[in-house]
Amino acid sequence: MSWFESFVLGLVQGLTEFLPISSSAHLRLTAAFAGWHDPGAAFTAITQIGTEAAVLIYFRKDIARIVSAWFRSLTNSAMRGDHDAKMGWLVIVGSIPIGVLGVTFKDQIEGPFRDLRLIATTLIVMGVVLGVADRLAARDETGGKHRAIKERKSLKELGVRDGLIFGFCQALALVPGVSRSGATISGGLLMGYTREAAARYSFLLAVPAVLASGVFELKDAGEGHVSWGPTIFATIIAFAVGYAVIAWFMKFITTKSFMPFVVYRIILGIVLFALIGAGALSPHAGESAG
Repeated sequence: MSWFESFVLGLVQGLTEFLPISSSAHLRLTAAFAGWHDPGAAFTAITQIGTEAAVLIYFRKDIARIVSAWFRSLTNSAMRGDHDAKMGWLVIVGSIPIGVLGVTFKDQIEGPFRDLRLIATTLIVMGVVLGVADRLAARDETGGKHRAIKERKSLKELGVRDGLIFGFCQALALVPGVSRSGATISGGLLMGYTREAAARYSFLLAVPAVLASGVFELKDAGEGHVSWGPTIFATIIAFAVGYAVIAWFMKFITTKSFMPFVVYRIILGIVLFALIGAGALSPHAGESAG
């Protein structure tokens, strides 16, 4: 991998990690369209450490408060009813599904799941799911001629059941094209949470999963065509760009719909199918040399 490739892929990772459009799919597609080798699952997981570092800094006050309350609750029974302490446990509970499934399906994640036809399918299907979830949220928030405004849930109402459902939604992102934020936010909206609450828990839930995945994949870094230098460079780029994107996205969702992302996902999926069907793009583009 050249330094230019690592710059572009780091930029793509930072731009797409927090948006509900799938960063892993865009890394895969960028390489395929540019005629580069597939950067691979290890490169993707490690560069995600950069974007998760952006989450740690952006939500540093929330995370510090949650971690502090969680540790205190281990020895102080009075703290166990504290919202931040419970949030610490819920992040742990919600991280279990992706941890178990990630290890179980490691070979599929690094192989068959990177087929561009599967990515096109997940882009479209999860785009439709996000669109439905967004419409339901909008209906509750605005009401209508014959419907009163319905109050949606905040994170204070999050329990173990919902935490696990969020976790299984996050695990779907093991398949490129699903999108970690897209799946968890869709799950949250379908369970009746506000856009802001679903997005905030989505980002907090991703921290242990992504950091663990990145550390797990460190042993495979530097193998094949991807060396350590470009990987680290891409991770730094992903961090800088990702911080700017997360700040914008958290403001965007307070007043805007997810429909632009829904339309983008569906169009991109259709274009992929058209290119593959016409023979202009191989569903395994770049894989043989990866």
